[in-house]
Amino acid sequence: MLHPDLKSNRTRRLPEHGLAEAVSLATALPGLEVAGAEVVRLPKQTPGTLFGSGKVAELGERIKTLGVGLVLVDGPVTPVQQRNLEEAWGVKLLDRTGLILEIFADRARTREGVLQVELAALSYQRTRLVRAWTHLERQRGGFGFVGGPGETQLESDRRAIDDQVVRIKRQLEKVVKTRELHRAARRKVPFPLVALVGYTNAGKSTLFNRITGAEVLAKDMLFATLDPTMRGMELPDGRKVILSDTVGFISDLPTQLVAAFRATLEEVLAADLILHVRDISHPESAEQAADVGDILTSLGMKAEIPQFEVWNKLDLVDGSARAALEKQASASDRVFALSALTGAGIAPLLAAVSEVFEQTRAEAVLTLDFSQGRAHAWLHAEGVVDEETLNDNGWVLRVSWTERQQKAFAAL
Repeated sequence: MLHPDLKSNRTRRLPEHGLAEAVSLATALPGLEVAGAEVVRLPKQTPGTLFGSGKVAELGERIKTLGVGLVLVDGPVTPVQQRNLEEAWGVKLLDRTGLILEIFADRARTREGVLQVELAALSYQRTRLVRAWTHLERQRGGFGFVGGPGETQLESDRRAIDDQVVRIKRQLEKVVKTRELHRAARRKVPFPLVALVGYTNAGKSTLFNRITGAEVLAKDMLFATLDPTMRGMELPDGRKVILSDTVGFISDLPTQLVAAFRATLEEVLAADLILHVRDISHPESAEQAADVGDILTSLGMKAEIPQFEVWNKLDLVDGSARAALEKQASASDRVFALSALTGAGIAPLLAAVSEVFEQTRAEAVLTLDFSQGRAHAWLHAEGVVDEETLNDNGWVLRVSWTERQQKAFAAL
């Protein structure tokens, strides 16, 4: 595992922390054993090989000595650089995007997840096509305006990939329509949607399981949860909400994945409250939070959606530092320090979630005819009817309801 350290990146993250995350990414892929890892200082990139010739030779010797068959570079590698390094070292090479795509492919369980990963992989693969047959062009005369055999093969590969992309997009369109129907159905149910977001391995699924009693896969590994999960739950005051657990974010998340998973990630945009779960024990928790904020902004998240910060994994913080974090969190009504693993600090968070949806009630008088029995039953099920009278045509009701209930009634 190689972590290129460019000077332009040093102000953002410490190289050793970047290397630790890179190793975690590598170990997230089953059957992969990390034989070695190091930070490689790069004053500047070499266009053809990324590293300078001396470093390429030095690394090549180490790779040969260790018997390595796969080299992971934690950063962007151009197609030409990848081809040249693979030839120089005699190994397979993956950059950060390629590795994340491999992990996602391993994690995908639902049909939608598999299609999304396949689409992202094809989009990535299309950018990696490199002309490897240019030596054959010398066997042909002319000026090359028509294009040699290499270009013909390249275009053939691109067309094959484009055909597959079109096929998968058509299949995903059906999935997106189904997801939109589910969203429309949820809008008719007057239950608020609370979405968990956060950096990968921040403990979202553990918190989800703790609150809902579900059994979603929760492991100390990157991208343990890929497919989003929703569960209905009852808050301590009896209020019902829908809790959504989403895929974890990561720095430099491949644009292909953001595009492919947009339908899934847009579940966050439909939320009434966002719980941003942070691993507060991580040395780069602030940088991770900034990465999550950047991705939410790129998705077009509205500023008016209320958001809480959940400082998770408090059980991994030492005594004095833990007390300082708890004091800092208590000074804000939007920050909650807790441990999803032990359950400490969960109660104040749930109480605050309830308060968010304790909206001002407005009174209204409704007239329903007898054919609107479903709407009449819905109002009583919601407990918003203060007074009811009958006439020859139907019911006259005086109701007291929240803005959400009013919208849900209008959607019936």
